[in-house]
Amino acid sequence: MDDTDRLIINTLQVGFPICDAPYRQVAQSLGISETDLLARLQALLANGTLTRFGPLYNAEQMGGALTLAAVKIPTERFGAVTDIINAFPEVAHNYARSHELNMWFVLATETPEQQQYTINAIEQQTGLVVYNMPKLKEYFVNLRLEA
Repeated sequence: MDDTDRLIINTLQVGFPICDAPYRQVAQSLGISETDLLARLQALLANGTLTRFGPLYNAEQMGGALTLAAVKIPTERFGAVTDIINAFPEVAHNYARSHELNMWFVLATETPEQQQYTINAIEQQTGLVVYNMPKLKEYFVNLRLEA
């Protein structure tokens, strides 16, 4: 990663323009070409420096629902249950944990009603109880990691 890559990462953590040509606008502000910016972003994603580049949406403000859920999976079934859970498009991502509830996952649905439907479907397909842990209060943490 060179100084230009660092500048790209640090700049894009602060914001991304909403306009007809956002990459061009960012590239101009950085003093590089749009082609160079896109190539560098692709390279940073390909080499694992960045694992994701994209928007974050507030599902609740769009009429949807988010929750954190957990399951207790027998060790010998962990892989198979992971595959079942990950097959649901509503599952954003999951985490293996060293805890009695050894898998936690984020569930994002288009409507609040779909949330319970999806939990029920996961329980039915896995034969396991899904513990729904909706947030009680939301806190905004403006995390910025300087490259």
